[in-house]
Amino acid sequence: MIYFDNSATTAMKPKTVGQKVGNILNSGDYGNPGRDSSDYSVNSSDEVNLARERIKQLFNVPSTSLVTFTHNATESLNTVLKGILKSGDHAISTDYEHNSVIRPLEQLKKNDQVEVSYLPFDPKTGQLAVDQLEKTVQSNTKLFICTHASNVTGYILPIKQISEFCQKHHIIFVVDASQTAGFEDIDIQKMGIDVLCFTGHKSLYGPQGTGGICLKQSLEIEPLKSGGTGIESFNPSMPDQFPTHLEAGTLNVPGIAGLSEGVKYVLDKGVKNIRQQVNSLTKKIYAGLEQYPQIKIYTPKDFETTGIVSFNLQDVNSADVGQWLWDNYQIATRSGAHCAPKVHQTFGTVEQGIVRLSLSSFNTEAEVDTLLKAIAKMIAESAEEV
Repeated sequence: MIYFDNSATTAMKPKTVGQKVGNILNSGDYGNPGRDSSDYSVNSSDEVNLARERIKQLFNVPSTSLVTFTHNATESLNTVLKGILKSGDHAISTDYEHNSVIRPLEQLKKNDQVEVSYLPFDPKTGQLAVDQLEKTVQSNTKLFICTHASNVTGYILPIKQISEFCQKHHIIFVVDASQTAGFEDIDIQKMGIDVLCFTGHKSLYGPQGTGGICLKQSLEIEPLKSGGTGIESFNPSMPDQFPTHLEAGTLNVPGIAGLSEGVKYVLDKGVKNIRQQVNSLTKKIYAGLEQYPQIKIYTPKDFETTGIVSFNLQDVNSADVGQWLWDNYQIATRSGAHCAPKVHQTFGTVEQGIVRLSLSSFNTEAEVDTLLKAIAKMIAESAEEV
């Protein structure tokens, strides 16, 4: 089997990730972190603290206290959006967003009278319309939120320009790094990112059910969840200090420790080396696909992208293409709408969907060769049917 659906979840992970999770679950040496002074509690606290330290290093977060753990990027984004935006506020986003951004924004728009504007992109080039930023800002604009890279096409948004715009207008800048954490160099201090939301199960090679929020500095965020924290038990409100302020309930210690090992793999291998390795494979795929006039490629060629190549075969439903690749060559891809409705509305692929190939550092050139062989056969068969 060949796995090209890494933008959803990396199926192949460093062995140390599973080993660490298994050790914590099976050793009998790990309890509830931060709840007592026993070795059981201390062992778990040490694992969580190590994970915070590694994430701090990866994203250049000023302090480990500004690294908060969640269950995924969706929870991170909901926490930030619903914790910052209030009635009468205005938020700006983009047409590149995943539903984990769009749905919370639309919910806030419906229930709390938050105004929302979406910045479009050019369907021919993929370029975000940053020239319209100044026209979009309002006197009540409080927050700009965008994905770092499209989960459909791999296009990397112009974060530098957006950050400068946000700083100019004193707007909180929130970045969804689901597609880039572990693949792109991210320095929240140099890049002027106020809030970075990430998930652990993609290019950080951690288990599902892990994610987090990184802050450039302390912000007023109303907690999405309230509950036990192990401190200030007689306080009816969540403690003010981070990360406890947003971490109600028992942390997922096995998952966080597994994520920590995934982050260590990224740090040891080097983000730049991972990116170069994956991009060399995606460039080969792109070159192989663009020779066929029957194929339309949606991943922009003239802009920086992540390890994604998205395409369609003439007017064939994307689900049929994905099924054919699996049935005939055991190649796993992702077809359909990718939870990114505005992208497909812009491309006019609402009905057809798009076939997405997404690679990780565990994919090989031999797998790419097999894919291109499969594509050639699929096109030949489609020509015979015509």
